[in-house]
Amino acid sequence: MTSFFTSLSALKAHQDWIEVVGNNLANASTTGFKGSYATFSEQFSRVIRYGSAPSAGLGGTNPTQLGLGVRVTNVGRDLQQGAIATTGRVFDMAIEGRGFFVLNGGTNAMFTRVGTFGLDSSGTLVDQRTGLRVQGVGGAPIRVDANAQLAPRATSSVAISGNLPKVVQGPKPEILASPELRSGTQAVVQGTIAGPFNIPAGETWTMRVRVNGGSPQTVSVTSTSGTVTAAEVASAIDGLTGVSAEVDGAGNVILRSDDKGLGATLKIDPGVPGRDLSAAAGLSNAFTRGTEADVTPTTDLSELVANAVPYQDGDVIQISGVDADGTAISTSFVYGAANDGTTVQQFVDYLNGVFGASTVQLDADGRIVVTADQPGEAGVVLTLDDANTSIGRTDWSDYSFAVTQQGTDPDVVTTSAEVYDASGVAHVLTWSFERQADGTWTATASMPDGDGTVLTPPITGIRFADDGTPLGFSGLSNQVGVQFAGQSGQQTFRLDLGTDGSLSGLTQFGSAGDALVVNQDGYAAGNLNSVSVDQTGTLRGFFSNGRTESLGKLAMATFANAEGLTDLGNGIYVVGANSGDPVIGEAGLNGAGRIIGGALESSNVDTAEQFVRLIEAQRGYQANARVVSAQDEILRETVNMT
Repeated sequence: MTSFFTSLSALKAHQDWIEVVGNNLANASTTGFKGSYATFSEQFSRVIRYGSAPSAGLGGTNPTQLGLGVRVTNVGRDLQQGAIATTGRVFDMAIEGRGFFVLNGGTNAMFTRVGTFGLDSSGTLVDQRTGLRVQGVGGAPIRVDANAQLAPRATSSVAISGNLPKVVQGPKPEILASPELRSGTQAVVQGTIAGPFNIPAGETWTMRVRVNGGSPQTVSVTSTSGTVTAAEVASAIDGLTGVSAEVDGAGNVILRSDDKGLGATLKIDPGVPGRDLSAAAGLSNAFTRGTEADVTPTTDLSELVANAVPYQDGDVIQISGVDADGTAISTSFVYGAANDGTTVQQFVDYLNGVFGASTVQLDADGRIVVTADQPGEAGVVLTLDDANTSIGRTDWSDYSFAVTQQGTDPDVVTTSAEVYDASGVAHVLTWSFERQADGTWTATASMPDGDGTVLTPPITGIRFADDGTPLGFSGLSNQVGVQFAGQSGQQTFRLDLGTDGSLSGLTQFGSAGDALVVNQDGYAAGNLNSVSVDQTGTLRGFFSNGRTESLGKLAMATFANAEGLTDLGNGIYVVGANSGDPVIGEAGLNGAGRIIGGALESSNVDTAEQFVRLIEAQRGYQANARVVSAQDEILRETVNMT
């Protein structure tokens, strides 16, 4: 009776399964534990009847077989990722993804997923459970000197990045300018009847004169002898405001407005009919206006619109003010061809000679422009006035000078950084980028007094393309020599301002200036303060001088078939016959996972799933035990038949 043996194999197989589940549950809290699973296979004992193929007269038959039972054909390892639990301990490490830490106890390499590492008394990184050394990339063990010191390093390279402003704020000279100068003529009314004029004795004849569009002013002349001379009429007109009159050589009366230009107008309204003075003198009642035009260099000063009385030879125009360098100015321009001049250009040339630190010009708009010779703030002042003794009169208040451009110092963007000499002493080096008048920039290095001396001249010709990227940087001198205080020799380092056409260094955009020293490779001496582990398995030491240095890198092993590794217990594996040779590399490369510092990988056992498997194994065992009992009853009945 084979059923005894069939059930016996099932009891044994399910017992093995229970042992697998029990081991999994026992290690549900074991760090880095990988659960196991059992695989069953059916066993066949004998063939009662073989199968047959179909023939011409009969169909085919299937074989008849009786099974011998079941057996456990494989107990495999579940290598799924376990949960990552943070511990906060520096040398605790977990692997996220494929791979194993490499341990070395002398001759044979061993592998583990349990990263409970620490330092022994010699500073060697070891597995704290076994004392096996942790292997680094290259095969050597990793050692960390807790008392390590980092030697100083002299600065050999300085990189500056950021923006130099495109919008020009300076340098700009202060500019002082007058309003636009205009030349002009008076409004004129010319009489056509020569005097004397026949006006009956005792009669008063009148007319009205409107000057510059104002209210009419009445002109009255009374005859005492039956005639009135042209001089008497001109004298009566002279009493009005804003207009004067004269008699030309032919005896005609001529009216002239005091003002000049388009604003100067005259309009004569007739008097009472039969007693109209304008008709008697032949003065037109039409509206007349003065003329106005741009000044030219040859325009006479008496032709200026603001000139009310023409200048005479010897008239004096008083000049006072302050030059760009602060020099007080007080002088006089004497009108006349035999004196300082008569034209606007001659007057401007005279002013230019007076201002030693500024340039005076007549611009295309007819303005007198005073430009400081040097950029920056300047208190330039210019005031003009006619001397009391002068006959000519110009309302110079119409030409009051005003600042049209404030003087500003050059645009300067400054940045500072500490650089180090050979002994690790820090020195402050300041870079000032100053915009030049041609739009380029000059970089000047400096150090505080007593800290050292910059030996190389400023870097000139720093320029940018229209899109703000560096242009011509490859041709700039980038070697900077300094003599630090306390050092016997000169120190030279390379200055990196950027690459032509790129945005890696300095730029010139519309934003504000913000150039910064983004990197310099020197540092002072430092002591090891702390250690951390990054995702590549690199142990990084943080030193008191702010430097971070690599102290070593953990090796990572991967296998073609990691389930083929041989488990030595304690979470340690060795190469198995079917695992394949280890591929030793770095975390994150060749399919290896990343390393998480300050954490450990938990067991990947799912307790809920294991309890379900346990119930399955128990029921399977129980069912096969019932088969044994049933077969026993059958045998008993058979014996009782005798």
